[in-house]
Amino acid sequence: MSNTKSSRVVTVVIVILIVIFALLIGRTLLVRYLPAPAKGQQAGAPPAQGASQGSGGQQAGGQARPAEGGSGGQQAGGQAAGGQNRPAQGGQTGAGGQTGVAGGQPGAGARNATAIRATTVELGTIENSVMINGDVLARSQVSIYPTVAGKLAEARFQVGDAVRVGQTVAMVDPSKPGEVYSHSPVISTISGTILSAPLHPGDTLSAQTAVYVVGDLSSLIIETFVPERFAAAARRGLGALVSLESLPGETFAAVVDEVSPVLDPASRTLRIRLRFEGQMDPRIKAGMFATVSLVTNTRSNVPLIPRAAVINTYGSWIVFTVNDRSLAERKVITLGIENENFIEVLSGLEVGEKVVSAGQNFLTDGDPVRIVD
Repeated sequence: MSNTKSSRVVTVVIVILIVIFALLIGRTLLVRYLPAPAKGQQAGAPPAQGASQGSGGQQAGGQARPAEGGSGGQQAGGQAAGGQNRPAQGGQTGAGGQTGVAGGQPGAGARNATAIRATTVELGTIENSVMINGDVLARSQVSIYPTVAGKLAEARFQVGDAVRVGQTVAMVDPSKPGEVYSHSPVISTISGTILSAPLHPGDTLSAQTAVYVVGDLSSLIIETFVPERFAAAARRGLGALVSLESLPGETFAAVVDEVSPVLDPASRTLRIRLRFEGQMDPRIKAGMFATVSLVTNTRSNVPLIPRAAVINTYGSWIVFTVNDRSLAERKVITLGIENENFIEVLSGLEVGEKVVSAGQNFLTDGDPVRIVD
């Protein structure tokens, strides 16, 4: 019997503790989440009318209105955060009333203007070019062959030596074992410079073995190969700019002088040769590696914009222009030929419009912009 009473007492105590704990939690939540009553005003009481001084005149985001009917209606805290101070009706203007600070100035609530750079659409000339690699060669390059087979008995010149047409450059001994023949001379067929001497005295050669390779270094050309997609644009007289690895920062004018009538079926390229324009620079040597910028198309008196101004979005080319109200306008354009710096505009823009050339990736249609230098 005593055990039953004890268990009931314990149960009652536990229930009471739970109720007290629940009440404490409820009170804590009410204090935390319910707004506190305004200073100088009891909770639940309406604002005082006719008071001589409004003590709680600050409204978050509203209009600060002083007490109505006051004899000297003055607001101690009459600063509206983002609002406007309205003078007291029937009294004086609030002495401490200031126009709203946060957002109270005209235009402060509008979007901030994005700093951009703009370029005016102008007419100009644009050239489309393709970059290809090539080699500097001597225009006239001939291999010198002996007239008989045998052994190279004498080599009279070395690489870099100058020779004249008709000059003896080597001697070949056509003798066989048990036979003695006089040496046969090897005659140069052109005047120029020895470019290659692959044989040495004592080497066996045939009538098809080149003893020397002689080239005319007074006239150099560039040989290169144009990809098939640009083959239709390659023609004689086409201009180009040539840069050399050994002469960095310098370019040389050249023109297409020879175009192969057929494409190489293995590489699908078209062989062309270019000659240097003007006086030959003595620093240019045969065998140098050359980079050729070949002009494939030229357009004059067309609207041009910077290449950096164009954005490709979902297969369309767009730009942003700046109107008279300093707002960005999104426009879809059609492009023509292009080079490293500029693009031709076929449609979508007019000459004289201002196109955003820097900062356009952060814009949307209608955004306010600010042009900076």
